[in-house]
Amino acid sequence: MNALLQELLPAAPPASLPDAAPARPLLQVRGLSLEYASAGQVQRATHELSFDVLEGDRYVLLGASGCGKSSLLKAIGGFLPAAEGQILLDGRAVQGPGPDRVAVFQEFDQLPPWKTVLANVMFPLLASRRATQAEARERAWHWLAKVGLADFAQRYPHQLSGGMKARVAIARALAMGPRVLLMDEPFAALDALTRRRMQEELLQLWAQERFTLVFVTHSIEEALVLGNRVLLLSPHPGRVRAELDAERFDLHSQGSPEFQAQVQRIHQLLFSGVKR
Repeated sequence: MNALLQELLPAAPPASLPDAAPARPLLQVRGLSLEYASAGQVQRATHELSFDVLEGDRYVLLGASGCGKSSLLKAIGGFLPAAEGQILLDGRAVQGPGPDRVAVFQEFDQLPPWKTVLANVMFPLLASRRATQAEARERAWHWLAKVGLADFAQRYPHQLSGGMKARVAIARALAMGPRVLLMDEPFAALDALTRRRMQEELLQLWAQERFTLVFVTHSIEEALVLGNRVLLLSPHPGRVRAELDAERFDLHSQGSPEFQAQVQRIHQLLFSGVKR
């Protein structure tokens, strides 16, 4: 095995006791290939991807543009059918969208501008009939308080900053109580300081709630500080290059020699042999 790949892969866990049954992953991706039509031709976005996401993971999909990260997230959400392979959630095949998988995207202008912040968080609960009006209101207030926006509940999206809109989107998603929260480069459009603050707040929220997160990014640094496990995808089409353990890194690790060395190793693994 490539020496660099061996270094990136986590050490093998100690042998389990004979009677210890391994926990079944919450999300399983098995031999997944995704395709889309472009200019009259079928293009392959991902090729035979396989990986597991455990309950409570902060699982990051990392790769350059064009490696199929967003397509993969859409497939997990049930919006893109598989050309080959399958996705299992709680052991059941994903056949389409469902409230057990809720996505937060980069663009926060998807918040209906005529609805207040409170109404925006309540809306999917009411539209899906997962809660009564009173229950939706109570849950919305709870999550707005969690993301620090209770005082802005009666504001409208145009009255919010980009970071505040991001928090509304996260509150709206978590209010649905999903089994998996899907985030597609949600902080990419924010300025550097706001992006850092949103990363801090997401980690704090996860520490309190321990939800399962699948997070897409093309930033190596963001992947290492937000993820406890990171899947590296090669470009055109996306294939698994490696999976690594990032548990030892956090937002305070970024200036350390170990962190910077890991960034360089990942960059080499992702882009070695790739024509530019």
